[in-house]
Amino acid sequence: MRGDAAEHLGRVLRAEPGQMYELSDGERVWLARVESIGMLKRGENRVEFSLVEPVVVRESKLRVDLLIALVKFDRFEWCLEKATELGVANIVPMAAARSDKALVAAAEKRRERWEKILVESAQQSRRVSAPKFGAVIATEKAFAASGEAECKILLSERSEAEPLRNVLRGKTSNSVALAIGPEGGWTDGEVAAAGAAGFAGTSLGHLILRTETAVVAGLASVSFALGS
Repeated sequence: MRGDAAEHLGRVLRAEPGQMYELSDGERVWLARVESIGMLKRGENRVEFSLVEPVVVRESKLRVDLLIALVKFDRFEWCLEKATELGVANIVPMAAARSDKALVAAAEKRRERWEKILVESAQQSRRVSAPKFGAVIATEKAFAASGEAECKILLSERSEAEPLRNVLRGKTSNSVALAIGPEGGWTDGEVAAAGAAGFAGTSLGHLILRTETAVVAGLASVSFALGS
């Protein structure tokens, strides 16, 4: 192990030879023993391990793609963390009509930080790999690109939206696309574009939820109803 991960393990967690950690190579998870630690003032830090045994990791058969509009970055990063812990396979950040334009403009500069959050969250929750994370795209393009999902859900605060429990009742889908909008909600044009792409407008109840609350509630509901 080298780079930032070795720096964190050696200086922050103060790892010592003989201690055991779980490691992932993106395909499997292993229980590994620290053999040596090299924290250098110059050059690349490193931590060397010996693999002890594979760790059984159960992957859900349900694939969930999260389409999420950009919101204030501290809350958006919290969404990334929790979505990873809840097993999302792919995260598509969206520039919605009501997304703050300053956030959209600054998003690309945050990409490296966001990918690091996804990796760390995947490790914490014992996932083999982090979710895929795409570039910020317009909502209409995101809706249209979700063609392979068997079940498409647009969370909405509109009065005509059907309760999520009704939409999920009796479903046996193996793939879901869940779209969650910005503060201020979806525009009429976005709702129409989502409908044209096969998304069903659904509600989590009569209360108005923040984006991060909707992420957790929506993903937990989908996992409960369709996960295995």
